[in-house]
Amino acid sequence: MTGLRRIAHLTGGSLRPGRRHLLRAAAAVVVVLGVLLWWLVPSGSSTPTGTVSFATGVPTGVYARYGSLLQDRLHRELPDVRLRLLASQGSVQNLDMVTSGKASFTIAASDAVATYRDRHEPGAGRLRACARLYDDYIQLVVPAGSGVRSAKDLKGMRVGVGQERSGVNLIAGRLLRAAGLDVHKDVRAVRQGIDRMPDLLARGKIDAFFWSGGLPTTAIENLSARTNIQLVQLGDLVEKLHALEPETRHYRAAVMPADAYPAVQQGEPVNTVAVANLLVTTDRTDTALTEGMTRAVLNSRDQIGEKVHAAQKVDRRTAIYTAPLPLHRGARHYYRSVKP
Repeated sequence: MTGLRRIAHLTGGSLRPGRRHLLRAAAAVVVVLGVLLWWLVPSGSSTPTGTVSFATGVPTGVYARYGSLLQDRLHRELPDVRLRLLASQGSVQNLDMVTSGKASFTIAASDAVATYRDRHEPGAGRLRACARLYDDYIQLVVPAGSGVRSAKDLKGMRVGVGQERSGVNLIAGRLLRAAGLDVHKDVRAVRQGIDRMPDLLARGKIDAFFWSGGLPTTAIENLSARTNIQLVQLGDLVEKLHALEPETRHYRAAVMPADAYPAVQQGEPVNTVAVANLLVTTDRTDTALTEGMTRAVLNSRDQIGEKVHAAQKVDRRTAIYTAPLPLHRGARHYYRSVKP
């Protein structure tokens, strides 16, 4: 029995033509409303629950500090989600952990993401972004009075270049190439992270180290409190860096402000190189969860920024510019919901 005949049967007679047209129109409206409701309501749970893993970085780095503060703030946006933080060596390993499913979210520098995709690493095509966060500033640290004035002066020295699969290791190699040096031949590369390099420098075990991180980085602040150090400018390498390969387009000329490390800079800014950080996930991550995580990051900017100054640069107006990654659909939902 069709819908119209059933209505006629229930009303005890046949339908007149006018009423029949009216009922057909009403039925069509119901169908359209049903389709709209199905399209507007996201599939899956609208209230994410459970434990979500977030890959950060070495314990004394900005990624780890940022993750810890986000962990404290997340309950305001996703009260039934617990964020579990996972330590890593940095950007490249973070991407490994997300693509392999060991973590759902992470932070990674855009140059590392571009290289990961261009090398067709496993799962790279599934990577998606939630937001552009803050910029990492490349910092070349040496003992005060070392005589190093640019990266080319590092020839023959013991240089900390970051751990394997870290973002700083990637960019340190490129900076040395831009300076005309080979990381494998022209320097004695020490592959350690920010958790060890400051102590090695303080004890005279290395002559310099590279670091890529937000300003200020606690490990460098702590180092400056116990030994005299200086920051070496890297601004002279920007054009040469851009000429190396396509991925280096993600680097930009930048200036470390005079108050980034007051005890070190003595009121002087330092020309250097910067690269954007992205909040990264994959297309497998739940839409509602990703939307909630994106909202938590943007809404927590001021509170996290009190402890991690770099986080003050997170801005809803620029957060959508996540090249080289497209936005996750959950992140798109968030930005559309707050668009004026």
